Amino acid sequence: MHYQRIIKSAFQVGIFRKMNNKSQKISTSNLIITIISVLLIILGMFWFIRYLVFSSKYEETNDAQVESYINPVSARAGGFIDEVYFKDHQAVKQGDTLVLLDNREYSAQLLVAEAALEDANAQLKVLAAGISSSQIASSINRNQIQGAVARNWQQEQEIKRYKNLIAEEAATGADFDQVKSRYEVSVSDLDASKNGLKASQAKTSELETHHALLIADIKRKEAALSIAKLNLSYTVIRAPYSGQLGKKSIQVGQQIQPGQPLVSIIDEGNKWITANFKETQVATMHVGQTVEIKSDAFGGKIYKGKITAIAGSTGSRASLLPPDNSSGNFVKIIQRIPVKIEFTEKDTRNLVAGMNVTVSVRK
Repeated sequence: MHYQRIIKSAFQVGIFRKMNNKSQKISTSNLIITIISVLLIILGMFWFIRYLVFSSKYEETNDAQVESYINPVSARAGGFIDEVYFKDHQAVKQGDTLVLLDNREYSAQLLVAEAALEDANAQLKVLAAGISSSQIASSINRNQIQGAVARNWQQEQEIKRYKNLIAEEAATGADFDQVKSRYEVSVSDLDASKNGLKASQAKTSELETHHALLIADIKRKEAALSIAKLNLSYTVIRAPYSGQLGKKSIQVGQQIQPGQPLVSIIDEGNKWITANFKETQVATMHVGQTVEIKSDAFGGKIYKGKITAIAGSTGSRASLLPPDNSSGNFVKIIQRIPVKIEFTEKDTRNLVAGMNVTVSVRK
């Protein structure tokens, strides 16, 4: 009996100790939970106060992306591809050769244009010589006219003299007939010289007209030669500006057509931010206002910029299918207004078009 009492007492003491240990553990857990809760509340209050202070000084949006011009490099001439000098997403400089086309046909067209121009220039030289010869003939005709006029005057004087001699019966009619005949010949020679001058002048005028037509033809052939040279230059396709290429989609031996896009190129030297602010945030914004741009991709690195343009309409209104609120099922939604921001620092090479950034504008 005594033995049973001792066991019962020991058992009760053990239970009490276990309950005491358990209550101590519960108290410790509650203390830890309480401490963590207090720390979280303090941290939350800190971030809330910090947000209130920040929002009172800045307007911020994370609906912003890096933008850049992405243009296709197109072929200006058609033909077969001889060489491709770029790889996928390769960085290039302005003027670097990207694609080389088969230029044999364009080289032949250039030779034809050069030969046509040379032929026209040779014709121009021959025509110039003809004009010069015609002008010399006109000068000779003028001299002949002067001689014919002198001879005609002399024969007129002879007729007058013989008329007086016949009146005085100092000459016979036969002598007068001879003098009259020589006078008529001189008149005929004078008329012939005048007609020869007219013919020479008409020929000179005709040649000069042909000369003007030939000059115009030479200008056309010079233009054709310039076009042939230009078309030949189009067989070498170069980078229009420094940037980064897109994916390669052409191969050697492939035939391309004029105007066909070959590869896209991103203008690395011209980047900006398009930030979509809420309509309730843009009241104090203006062009020239400085901004801070935080990059999500590079550990929150901050870049400097300035506002260069604020859109004249909301993004939804400028979309392809603007919303129509006349149906009666209107739900008011805060609209976004695009704001263009340009970087004021030059080192933006790490930023890629399409990256997300956070933009903060001081009020």
